[in-house]
Amino acid sequence: MSRDGVVFLGSAARERQAALTAAGVSTRLVDAVEVAAALPILLDQDGSHELLLDEDGGVIRTRTAIELLRAAVADRIVFDEVMSVRPTPRQTVEVRRGDATAEHDQVLVCAGLGTAGLAHGNGIELPLRSSLHVRLAFALRSAPPSRLACLLDASGASGETHGYGDPLPGNGAYAVGVTEAAIHPDGGLIDPDGLAAVADRTVRYANHMLPGVEPAASHARHCWVTELEWGTDAFALWSAGGAHFLIGQNLFKHAPAIGEALAATALGESAAIDLSPSARLGAAAVVA
Repeated sequence: MSRDGVVFLGSAARERQAALTAAGVSTRLVDAVEVAAALPILLDQDGSHELLLDEDGGVIRTRTAIELLRAAVADRIVFDEVMSVRPTPRQTVEVRRGDATAEHDQVLVCAGLGTAGLAHGNGIELPLRSSLHVRLAFALRSAPPSRLACLLDASGASGETHGYGDPLPGNGAYAVGVTEAAIHPDGGLIDPDGLAAVADRTVRYANHMLPGVEPAASHARHCWVTELEWGTDAFALWSAGGAHFLIGQNLFKHAPAIGEALAATALGESAAIDLSPSARLGAAAVVA
């Protein structure tokens, strides 16, 4: 993580602070001067919204994290398309993929949008809402600062209900997102212009809230969104014998804790976290 901090704008600042403090996270309400120091590209704050700073937060350096994980198990990774996963009468789990069929003691499926189809083959209907998200990156107008915090914006000052931003490695560009485009169950866009409309809204948001970035985006990232019905950050594990299906949104943020719980589940041990759907993990405790 960058650990350059996270700035939160919005009426739920005190509620968010209480929740984070209870979890042992160092946060404090700050003034516009401190916000400008942490996030100099942000629009000057006029005092109409409370400002919260999570001093130890930051953006996850995803590529670095994945590369380190990949290097640890590189000789065991197989790249192929999985067609079906099913428990067998032999108390194993059969995996049929492009050029092979194999049986395993336990199988964990964490395939994003593809998880629902593999779960459906086992009679499991996941309560899933899927969409497509657009994240645009904007170059900074000036030299990269040594510190550039993330942004969580629930102030509504831009006309958008929510917005977020985080610095790319080197702090020379800032990634921004606001919303998603709806899709059909088959993965196609409901509105053919949906992604373009989301991109346009994202540009307008960045131009209003982030005067320290260039007006036009330098590049885009399009992402599938897989939300469970009870929360934006919700996740849960469904099981059929030794076949386990994990689904949710923003899972990378929780990866260390989820990984330990999944490993315990696969080994038949008691997990520190109850991942079952009945636990309703991620059923928003903080209203943003």
